[in-house]
Amino acid sequence: QVQLVESGGGSVQAGGGLRLSCAVSGYIPSRGRVAWFRQAPGNKREGVAVIYNSGATYYSDSVKGRFAISQDNAKNTYLQMNNLKPEDTAMYYCAARSSSGWPPFSPEDYGYWGQGTQVTVSS
Repeated sequence: QVQLVESGGGSVQAGGGLRLSCAVSGYIPSRGRVAWFRQAPGNKREGVAVIYNSGATYYSDSVKGRFAISQDNAKNTYLQMNNLKPEDTAMYYCAARSSSGWPPFSPEDYGYWGQGTQVTVSS
């Protein structure tokens, strides 16, 4: 059973940065992928970054150039967030899928989710 635990959220001022971590335990097949999603109150859950086993990464247009996803050999996954904006305020979730596939940001494709970590950006 895969378990995901996020950490690193907090409150920052606009222009600041945070690094989120997703501790992964359990087995994710080599073809699997890990993604970061976020959800603000009243909004749908949206994907912001994904990393495939090949190392390929993809980002939503809203965070491209500001966020960077990375992963270590144990598949622990990180999200470096720079130049944060108030519209980045949301609960951030780590999610894992046991296989590859496309598109990368359909929440229903992910079978494993963490509990979330809150990011609040003030202007």
